[in-house]
Amino acid sequence: MASKRPDVPLPTAPAAPPIVTPKTSEVPQKQPEQETPERSHEQAKLEQERQAAEKLRQSELTAEAEREATRQEQLRRETARVEQAARIEAARLETERQELARQELARAETERVEAARKEAVRQEQIKQAQLEAARQEQLRLDVARAEQTAKAEAARKDAERQELARQEDIRRERAKQDELARQEQQRAETARLEAARKEAARQEQTKQAQLEAARQAQQLEAARQEAIRQEAARQEAAKQEAARQEQAKRELAQREKAKQEEEREEREERLRAIGRQLNEEAAQRDAAAKNPSRSLLPTVSGLRRGWLFGRADPNVDLVQYAEAMSKKFELNMAFDMLREVVKQRHVSPMVTVAIRADGSVERVTFVVSSGVAAIDEAIRKVISSFAPYGAFPPALARQYDVIEIRRTWVFDTAIRLQ
Repeated sequence: MASKRPDVPLPTAPAAPPIVTPKTSEVPQKQPEQETPERSHEQAKLEQERQAAEKLRQSELTAEAEREATRQEQLRRETARVEQAARIEAARLETERQELARQELARAETERVEAARKEAVRQEQIKQAQLEAARQEQLRLDVARAEQTAKAEAARKDAERQELARQEDIRRERAKQDELARQEQQRAETARLEAARKEAARQEQTKQAQLEAARQAQQLEAARQEAIRQEAARQEAAKQEAARQEQAKRELAQREKAKQEEEREEREERLRAIGRQLNEEAAQRDAAAKNPSRSLLPTVSGLRRGWLFGRADPNVDLVQYAEAMSKKFELNMAFDMLREVVKQRHVSPMVTVAIRADGSVERVTFVVSSGVAAIDEAIRKVISSFAPYGAFPPALARQYDVIEIRRTWVFDTAIRLQ
């Protein structure tokens, strides 16, 4: 095996101890033995074996040095010292066997010391790992405790916010009910006036028909012979016209009846909604009586307010304004602000946005929360980032100072307001 020096530079081995040469007077000199050819051949063979063994040992030491080069600095120093000692041993033929034994003892001691050091390092690593595991567990417990506290606080604040929103909705519903009652009275009065106008028109038509019949009777009396045939034709035509008018009256009556039925159903639905709202208010008043600290309602302002809960309303200007605001969310890539948070499990939130006449946002209220605080906060940011939403049209501004638009927010590939 060819010897190979390690890539890592080895430290210089310490100098070998000096060899003490015994004095001639103290050590009796050994008489040189007479060399013989057999003895010389044996010595040469032993020298070759020793050199081969020395080369093999040097190769082993070099391979050991390459393996030990990646270990701790202390082991590399010991290996270098052994290699240096081995080279010194090769130069000192007289002390080969003693030096070899000393090297073996030194290597055994080095291995024992290295094994003890590794065991100590392993025990220290185990101890550090146990301490780190205990610290991580304590940190995890602290984080879990902090998260639980934060969740409880967020839930409490969300409950308070929802309670305030419900109280505000009650106030707005009450005002809306008053407005609906007023509009219902106006609609009933308008229907009554329209019915009276139609009755007057019908009576006028009857009177005109009677006058026309009298005039025709006079003409028939003046030209009886010629008019008999014409009278018969006229009477037939009159009968057909009367039948047509009667059919038109029946169709008009049916349309009026259907319209009245539709209005009646709409009125009953509104009354049912009012009844449900009154029941909710009664339940909330009972709850407020039991818990006076939460019975305070928001202050009612003197502003003229309008409400649009859904997509349909008799006020066309209000519906068009709400649709324009919805399109602004759906078409302007607002969904990018919510793309990541809406991947969490949530319910479709119902949000009421109060808009002032100048297009600014007065208030954002969550009637139904999404259940994820990050989604609710992102919706608030979307609404505020796209403000203002344009001033009210003149007809709408003459009616309201503030309008409140309630929609359910749905997220798929964009924001949909339903």
